[in-house]
Amino acid sequence: MPGFGEVVHSLESQRKPYAIATIVKVEGSSIAKPGFKIVVDQEGNVLYGTLGGVCPEGPVISAAKQAIRDERPRLLTVHLVGPEESLRMMAERPPSEDEVFVETFCGGKLEVFIEPRLPRRRLIIVAQGGRDDVEEALIQFGRVLGFETWSINPSPVLNVKPDVLITDLDFDIGSMDLGERDHVVVLTKGGRDLEVLEKLSRKKVGYVGLVASRKRVAHDIAQLRARGVPEEFIRNLSAPAGIDIGAYTPEEVALSVMAEIVARIRGVRVRRKGEEEVAELVQGGE
Repeated sequence: MPGFGEVVHSLESQRKPYAIATIVKVEGSSIAKPGFKIVVDQEGNVLYGTLGGVCPEGPVISAAKQAIRDERPRLLTVHLVGPEESLRMMAERPPSEDEVFVETFCGGKLEVFIEPRLPRRRLIIVAQGGRDDVEEALIQFGRVLGFETWSINPSPVLNVKPDVLITDLDFDIGSMDLGERDHVVVLTKGGRDLEVLEKLSRKKVGYVGLVASRKRVAHDIAQLRARGVPEEFIRNLSAPAGIDIGAYTPEEVALSVMAEIVARIRGVRVRRKGEEEVAELVQGGE
């Protein structure tokens, strides 16, 4: 069986979220000991370790999955009690998501610290090349917000460098291993919009935004439909990208895009700029 370091290294190299659940305190009779730990992936698979027996692992695994979803650590108290005692204790105290009762004759109580570990969110900008003040502002805002910034740009002119810069003229974004913690802004200025968006439609990313005029957006959406791109992708595509803050300058446009990405991450519905106008243009072109 792989060791703790191997499992963690493998998960992080694959940019997969996981949680480490460690027993920090034991009361009563239990074979579990402080320091026992398990590594749980986001699907609830235990990839390493044990908590000293199967009796407490079910609720701990559930709590670990929730901690990954919430992106917050938690301290879970696991009561190992008989059925009657379990019912009595639950009736006497208010319900808490940080306290669970496991009906077992093990006896005692465990405190388990659950630490979710998630890869940094990535902001990936697909640019056309040359000077682009929106791209530069996106990199700056992305860094401030803690994103790992990537620029795919065949001929960059940047004063602010991203964490990763890809200048390969023939780079295929479809070859990237992208996931829900990746957020892509397409700044191809009409040159490669359709090619890039069609490849992104085959990925499950957290956000795809197209910075473009309303007319170009309507044209691109019609072309994507003609190419058979799934409607779910088109519905989730932010185009024109950014929330409606009356953005005018390149920096304001970048701010509106980053605000929309944050809203998408937090599950908040916001009004996109040009949303109604684009819908009318798309319907008019049908």
